[in-house]
Amino acid sequence: MADARYLIGVSGWSYPSWRGDFYPKGLVQRRELEHVASRLTSVEVNGTFYSLQRPTTFARWAEQTPPGFSFALKGSRYVTHLLKLVRVETALANFFASGVLELGEQLGPIVWQLPATSVYDPDVLGAFLRLLPRTMAEAAELAERHDDRLGPGRAVTQARADGPIHHALEVRHPSFATPEYAAQLRDLDVAGVWTDAPRPWPVLDLPSSTIAYARLHGHTRLYASRYSDRSLDEWGHWCRRRRDEGLDVHVYFDNDSEGHAPHDAERLLDRLRAD
Repeated sequence: MADARYLIGVSGWSYPSWRGDFYPKGLVQRRELEHVASRLTSVEVNGTFYSLQRPTTFARWAEQTPPGFSFALKGSRYVTHLLKLVRVETALANFFASGVLELGEQLGPIVWQLPATSVYDPDVLGAFLRLLPRTMAEAAELAERHDDRLGPGRAVTQARADGPIHHALEVRHPSFATPEYAAQLRDLDVAGVWTDAPRPWPVLDLPSSTIAYARLHGHTRLYASRYSDRSLDEWGHWCRRRRDEGLDVHVYFDNDSEGHAPHDAERLLDRLRAD
């Protein structure tokens, strides 16, 4: 469908090994995101996984990138790894109040990454997924319930745009390889992440919700190996099939330790632009 888009990018962008390679020699660090946005169509933000960001940070990212560029945000590890999806209402409110809404129309999906030790519990998971806001207005309403961790000037509780908010879930335990899990994602309109990695994480053929989402961590060496032409051809076919279904297609390369991620993302995007 004409409205479906290819959102192809990298997971994070502040990597010293990219400087003088993907980033031209002499490019100042504050312009690195701008450079990424000139070459790719999306980026997956790692920083939101590790800590709450500031509204000024989100606003600056939006200003440095063109209309149509998309930011996928990693959901807080405080929610997924420490609280383990239980009693997370205030933590979710803090996450969405931290400035997420400053991205406006450039806000892409939120990807929630569960640790490899998290076993499938349909009741816990279902309760968590039902708490997630599905629109900007719902996110603003949830953000209003933030606590005092966000002091004066640290909270944004007004939506900057209308529209949906999509969610994706990456799991890493084999107990999720069940029809019940796939049905739960479908019923709650959450995208199951396709994960490519050499570790024995489950690669599940899951429903794609209203978006398709893949994270490519390195096919033979975790966070390191370059993707071959043949592998990128196969991922190109995967992207085209999802787009033909009318889905926005999100693919993020996380094989960044040796600097391959941005080049692989460009190589995949070039294949898709040639259609």
